[in-house]
Amino acid sequence: MNVVIVALAIPLLTALAVAFAGRSPALRNAVTLIGGGLLAVVVFGAWPTVIGGDRPTWEAWAILPGIELLFVLEPLGLLYASVAAGLWPITSVYAAGYLEGAGEKHRTRFFVCFALAIFAAMGIALAGNLVTLFLFYEVLTLSTWPLVTHKGTAEARRGGRIYLGILITTSVGLLLPAIVWAGLLAGTTEFRAGGILTGKASPAVLAVLYALFLFGLGKAALMPFHRWLPAAMVAPTPVSALLHAVAVVKAGVFAVLKVSVMIFGLDNLDQTDASEIMQWVAGFTILMASIIALQQDNLKARLAYSTISQLSYIVLGATMATSLAAQGAGLHIVMHALGKITLFFCAGAIYVAHHKTLVYELDGLGRKMPWTFAAFGLASLSIIGIPPLGGTWSKWWLTLGALEAEQYWIVATLAISSLLNIAYLLPIVARGFLRPSAEPPHAGAPQDHGHHDGEAAATMVAPLMLTAVGCLAAFVLAEPVIRLLQGAIP
Repeated sequence: MNVVIVALAIPLLTALAVAFAGRSPALRNAVTLIGGGLLAVVVFGAWPTVIGGDRPTWEAWAILPGIELLFVLEPLGLLYASVAAGLWPITSVYAAGYLEGAGEKHRTRFFVCFALAIFAAMGIALAGNLVTLFLFYEVLTLSTWPLVTHKGTAEARRGGRIYLGILITTSVGLLLPAIVWAGLLAGTTEFRAGGILTGKASPAVLAVLYALFLFGLGKAALMPFHRWLPAAMVAPTPVSALLHAVAVVKAGVFAVLKVSVMIFGLDNLDQTDASEIMQWVAGFTILMASIIALQQDNLKARLAYSTISQLSYIVLGATMATSLAAQGAGLHIVMHALGKITLFFCAGAIYVAHHKTLVYELDGLGRKMPWTFAAFGLASLSIIGIPPLGGTWSKWWLTLGALEAEQYWIVATLAISSLLNIAYLLPIVARGFLRPSAEPPHAGAPQDHGHHDGEAAATMVAPLMLTAVGCLAAFVLAEPVIRLLQGAIP
């Protein structure tokens, strides 16, 4: 059977099965985990096929002449699909523990929407043209909105309005016109090796069109279209993990990379300097978001601005328009996903176990939650880019790409950003392990919904430890990812 069809069908069928199994929490959780496991097996099983040169394809529907719902499994798409498929079952285990520990309601709706979000992510990963990409990009926005507003409070509804407003406005107001314009210039909207716009327009037109695409892909959170991401932090922590690591923001930066490589073409961008303006936008976003993160005392808000900064590493890699930099951007999709999901898992475990959300409240907590804070430390080192953690490779590749392009200001930006990463992440670990406890024993919040003196439940601690170990494993096992990217971006 066609692997493309199977990869799309599994999360969709899982969403339906979860809806029917909703009356039985155990069955609902089992169905979710089985669906996630099956998808991971299918997606990772496709690696030998794709690396070997095959490109499984499915033309699902000819909407109009020349406009098809087209799916193609190629190396870049396989990379993003692997991130989403690999982290879905881990996040499902964590989410079950979190929702139970935090006493959250409407859990069946939560897991249905989560599965639909993975379905949308698979559609984006497998999109064979811009039309298919746009349709599933919108499905992802709409399927995650109920997750952002899950708590139903006034604050959650406000966050949901900002989330939906910015993402729909940018996609319909900027991305859709860019797709139409590109289709008119090139005569096609298909993703092709080397791009479809070479020689089709002047450098000035290409620069404007490129800006429309990158700002229109609002999930990449380039400033000034970034506010939806901090606003969405009102959602439960497993949703934050979905937003920051599994699907949503990675959909934005994956699309930026794929559009740069397979619509504009890296050589075309390099020769026309069409991406130069967006390089500066990405560099500004990296530094400004890091500075704002330093000022955030709310742990999830600090991590949200960290994500905004880290996403622009990927955008910067795409806009440098060299093979090394673009490969570094692809590597960073994987490395940031592992690191950031661990950080959010830790933030959720801290909240469920001790009801702490502010950085200054974490003093001494590492001695009560050593596994959680150790995982937070490993993930932080990976985000910073310190060996032997996976983030080392993506930052190294991006730096090599900047040197190859003789963009020395980018090397400086990456170095300054890494220092800022240290400043806003490592003090959290130091507070946890080295400072005296912020409160006397048994003081603080009421002892409900899992509030206790030690670690959170095993269903939360095991996933965060697994992804933390993944940050270490990614340093040693990066070669297959690099080979896959070298096949996609020669």
